[in-house]
Amino acid sequence: MDKNKSNIDLEISDRRNFFKKTVAISVTALAGTSLLASQNATFGDGEPEILNHAKWGQVWGDPVSKNLYGVPSPYEHNVIRRNTKLLASGNFRASIAVTPLHESEGIITPNGLFFSRSHGGTCFVDPNEFRLMIHGLVDKPLVLTLEELKRYPRVTRTHFIECPANGGQEWRAPQFNSLQFSKGFMSSAEWTGVYIKDLIKDLGLDLSKAQWMLAEGSDNSEMGRTVPIDKVLDDAMLVWGQNGEALRPEQGYPVRLLLPGWEGNLCVKWLKRLEFSQEPWYAKEETSKYTNLKPSGKAIQHFYANEVNSTVVTPSPEKPWTHLKDGDMVEIEGLAWSGMGTITGVDLSFDGGKNYVKAKLKGLVLPKSWTRWSYMHKYKKGDVLLLTSRATDDAGFIQPTIDEETLVMGVEAVYHRNAVETWEVTADGKVNHVQIRTDHRETKGVNNA
Repeated sequence: MDKNKSNIDLEISDRRNFFKKTVAISVTALAGTSLLASQNATFGDGEPEILNHAKWGQVWGDPVSKNLYGVPSPYEHNVIRRNTKLLASGNFRASIAVTPLHESEGIITPNGLFFSRSHGGTCFVDPNEFRLMIHGLVDKPLVLTLEELKRYPRVTRTHFIECPANGGQEWRAPQFNSLQFSKGFMSSAEWTGVYIKDLIKDLGLDLSKAQWMLAEGSDNSEMGRTVPIDKVLDDAMLVWGQNGEALRPEQGYPVRLLLPGWEGNLCVKWLKRLEFSQEPWYAKEETSKYTNLKPSGKAIQHFYANEVNSTVVTPSPEKPWTHLKDGDMVEIEGLAWSGMGTITGVDLSFDGGKNYVKAKLKGLVLPKSWTRWSYMHKYKKGDVLLLTSRATDDAGFIQPTIDEETLVMGVEAVYHRNAVETWEVTADGKVNHVQIRTDHRETKGVNNA
């Protein structure tokens, strides 16, 4: 017994020494790197989490037969879509659930976190009873089942969908001290479906007359929007796949319309028919809704593409810098997107837009898709920063200031707000949503709106 115990003690001692030596060598080798150089790591007798066997490594794991459709780790329970009564009809059926952008990675939003907007609740469609009718100014009207639709040549593209009201509550001043609620009315995914131009090429579309297409949903709101024929014949898609699987019910299962870069409201879900006509339909959602009121009292109607835009993702109110020490190197990261084309650059300001530096675009840079950007920053404890990002696209557009935008639109608008956005980093590392008015260098925050 004593001999065995002695051997065990020796084994533990050797193991501790091994890890201490390994850590020492690693620290020496990496001390010159920018991130580690800012850390004053003291290992002492070693990290208990490294030296001791983890509790989860001493028991059986779940069998592969459990959770045949995978689920997130229980430790990620806070990474969810969220909603608020301020953005609901009262029963959360004509409402929106917004994406946690502060927890997003890359340019793909998981299906379970993709923002959801409905006008009468989530519709559950039996795919065996699904029918898509295509009619109007075509020589050969057609009704398709889901399987018949899937026989057409399919394509897969990565695009964002953004509600035109994304950031719309901020025309006067910020209303939410939250990235999720201020900019989470959007998500990005890989979509699989068919181009409408390929679907209708044999139907005899009368292009001398057909200038508009009506897309109508089968849910209880019978959402209907009309789309100019130029967009239909460009990149409009009927999609049934999202991120490698079937659409979720809240995303329009089994088929929805996708108009890359254009208002999310136009991307009709639970699709049931397409009709071609010489005139637009002037549906409810393009007359009484989804128009923008100008200072003159007149409203802008039929404007579609979401303009060039960007935001800082980290830091944010949900991801502050309160844990950082003076001199730490930290990555400022954000998203940029444009319904007009492809992001070509992002500038970052530390003083609310007075001066800018160039940020670095990261990963894939695709048209009408999210683009990641970042900037490495040496944190100075006690400094107050006003982080503002400004994106440009290959169509030649650049994000305006809030003063430039309100000069044209006033403050009674709701949709298509793409002015630059600012996060205030306080002296202790907390983050607040503020708005910089350049005419008087006035800073408006959530609490002084």
